[in-house]
Amino acid sequence: MTTTQVTEGADLKDLAERAGRDLEDATALEILQWAADTFGRDFCVTSSMEDAVVAHLASRALPGVDVVFLDTGYHFPETIGTRDAVDAVMDVNVITLTPRRTVAEQDAEHGPALHDRDPDLCCALRKVKPLEEGLAAYRAWATGLRRDESPTRANTPVVGWDEKRQKVKISPIARWSQDDVDAYVAEHGVLTNPLLMDGYASVGCAPCTRRVVDGEDVRAGRWAGRTKTECGLHG
Repeated sequence: MTTTQVTEGADLKDLAERAGRDLEDATALEILQWAADTFGRDFCVTSSMEDAVVAHLASRALPGVDVVFLDTGYHFPETIGTRDAVDAVMDVNVITLTPRRTVAEQDAEHGPALHDRDPDLCCALRKVKPLEEGLAAYRAWATGLRRDESPTRANTPVVGWDEKRQKVKISPIARWSQDDVDAYVAEHGVLTNPLLMDGYASVGCAPCTRRVVDGEDVRAGRWAGRTKTECGLHG
């Protein structure tokens, strides 16, 4: 692969916005190939281990690509198992990030079950801050965001600018539907979280995730009964 590295001082924001326009109609693999050619090892994929679709796609563009996983300390065992399986069988390098404080240490400082009393603070401590620290080594990162998942994600660009982190943010499957995801999984035998076959449409931390019923939004099982719809990683 010929890699065109971004030079020091390059206007990454302008690069991201131009790429978002130019690649809007590109395939997911073409978008990721652009990322690999542009950033090389300064590019990573983040994964919640709900499935390994984006990690699999990225491994085709950049074998051995870093796949960053946030272990919040509250994950379902199935999610940790999916992470371990992805690391074992795919051509990727799984990097696990952890918060500065264990769950026990957080309980001692803020009281037990912070996720029930102040879920925004819990997400900030166990997701947002660790990811910011973990992404410091990269110039660009990829996510599995899709426009059809929720109204808050309807305008997700395939390539955009992460103002908070000052990095290029790539969402190669933004234009995909759930049917597209299912078709890719079936065609390539991609690993998925077993909970997706057990009534969970979106998989997050165990205390804040429930099964959904027919007709509900795919993210209805996240922070159910609250106005909260995002953990803060993407906004």
